[in-house]
Amino acid sequence: MTSTLTRPPAGQATSVRSGTAPRGRTRLLALPEVRWAVAATALFLLALPLQLAGAPAWTWGPLYALSYATGGWEPGWEGLKALKDKTLDVDLLMVVAALGAASIGQVMDGALLIVIFATSGALEALATARTADSVRGLLDLAPATATRIAADGAEDTLPVEELAVGDIVLVRPGERVGADGRVLEGTSEVDQASITGEPLPAAKQPGDEVYAGTLNGTGALRVRVERDASDSVIARIVRMVEEASETKAPTQLFIEKVEQRYSLGMVAATLAVFGVPLAFGEAFSEALLRAMTFMIVASPCAVVLATMPPLLSAIANAGRHGVLVKSAVVMERLGQVDAVALDKTGTLTEGTPRVTDVRPLPGGGPAEEELLRLAAAAEHPSEHPLARAVVDAAHQRRLDLPAARDFTSTPGVGVSAVVDGRTVEVGAPARLLDDTRGAASPVAALAEDLERSGRTAVLVVVDGTPAGLLGIADRPRPDAAATVRALTALTGTAPALLTGDNPRAAAHLAAEAGIEDVRAGLLPQDKMAAVKEMAGAGRKVLVVGDGVNDAPALAAAHIGVAMGRAGSDLALETADAVVVRDELAAVPTTVALSRRARKLVVQNLVIAGVFIAGLVTWDLVGTLPLPLGVAGHEGSTVLVGLNGLRLLRDAAWQRAAADVAA
Repeated sequence: MTSTLTRPPAGQATSVRSGTAPRGRTRLLALPEVRWAVAATALFLLALPLQLAGAPAWTWGPLYALSYATGGWEPGWEGLKALKDKTLDVDLLMVVAALGAASIGQVMDGALLIVIFATSGALEALATARTADSVRGLLDLAPATATRIAADGAEDTLPVEELAVGDIVLVRPGERVGADGRVLEGTSEVDQASITGEPLPAAKQPGDEVYAGTLNGTGALRVRVERDASDSVIARIVRMVEEASETKAPTQLFIEKVEQRYSLGMVAATLAVFGVPLAFGEAFSEALLRAMTFMIVASPCAVVLATMPPLLSAIANAGRHGVLVKSAVVMERLGQVDAVALDKTGTLTEGTPRVTDVRPLPGGGPAEEELLRLAAAAEHPSEHPLARAVVDAAHQRRLDLPAARDFTSTPGVGVSAVVDGRTVEVGAPARLLDDTRGAASPVAALAEDLERSGRTAVLVVVDGTPAGLLGIADRPRPDAAATVRALTALTGTAPALLTGDNPRAAAHLAAEAGIEDVRAGLLPQDKMAAVKEMAGAGRKVLVVGDGVNDAPALAAAHIGVAMGRAGSDLALETADAVVVRDELAAVPTTVALSRRARKLVVQNLVIAGVFIAGLVTWDLVGTLPLPLGVAGHEGSTVLVGLNGLRLLRDAAWQRAAADVAA
């Protein structure tokens, strides 16, 4: 069941921001729901073998009683409080049904029911706590302190909360930016994937905007603060995730919604079955036995258990194939989606830049492999993501890289080194062409051609003469296009692409994947607004993403799915499901599996309804022996359970995949 986040206690955020150690993840036993569930389960497991071994009732009876008390007091108490609001809580009915079962000798069955519901409540409490932990942990992205430069040039280190709009801060190489602002002096590359999702660091120069929490590269920057720490993009992401989780309507399984009315009717009918015969002179014990038999055979437990096995089996099957679905509610809701929004970097793409083109320039310069070898040798000492992509490409071609001497790196421009006695420069064409104006025109045309096709162009200059260009891009996942087609077939509408990357790269990827609705250059609040816009049009939106910047959209969506391998902690905790193996094609297959589970739920409800109707009629019209009533009730539960377990087989996943491919 989807839960809302709780805001951190007063002062907690301050402790994180002031540089003290942040609070870790909530421990399991720190939650009272978990402690009670563990106690109830342990007592049940102690009592069960004693009962089955034929031990005296005084050895296992008290253990069962304690199991009832530890596991049932909290839902029972919450149910009694709900009665004050004229709401019949289903957990209270389960406690009453368990006590009713115990009163007619079915002590073990009632205890098992208590343990199941206590465990379910503990899992829900744990999921809520872990999500809140991740939201609070997001504040750790922003540094606790910043270096402020006074009017006289003096440097002062202070907590970021004390920065005021208009202050000038120094961001040294490798530091995180302390506040949202604009660059006044310096050039560098800033990794802002946590905010925009861009796969490559963004070049920054005077006049460019930077965000708190993003990671500075090799250059020093002087930044004028433009927003208070409480209004930074990171802080707003925290608020958006909290607010989206709080305003997202609490969800229930469909059958739980029906149960409210069914349960009220059952309670009224049980009282009538007891009271009416008693009023007409039937013996008290006989009237009570008939009423308890009626409550057992008409109990909503049978309907709940008829509903859960298909959903739980689907969850287990999806888990074996690398998709973690966090609850039965999520599995049910997956089959309802009719619109999809996909992130770009790390979702539709691999999230790692790679060399896609090696283009020597005509005129007798180095050939393709020699061009890549020289560029990789010069880039080898660099830690820039583009440099790693070039070096990886050379290693994949098994090229021997000579040692580089006199290595220098200029932020925003590129690197320079001496390789095999030749001076090799590798960097941005627009910057390096300032020194090579004679050949600027053909080089610029080739660079424009690469960038038009969605690549990042990197110029290689050897001894002052342009030698060639490398094209670098974040490659689409091999199954991206097939996944888009499958999701289109399942929902009847092509997915939308929501990305913080630049429009040109987004448009190129969308064309390869078959997406027409492209929304690029989006900040986290823009992604969430797009999801809300789709939901406002009556769509049930499935969002797939992986980064911190996707978390607000994941929280606001009907269903949020995170890519697990490189996904941020916040995205993984906020999402309703996680693709652990990063196989994008598993998303539509899981949706199809959910729809199969929903069909089995309908079948099971019909089976359970037939059994309940037959047994209730027998009890009201004739005399239904209690053991036979219990056997019929439990038999129907076993039958629908076995029916639901069909989804555990690998064949069910394969059929769901075939549904997608059809």
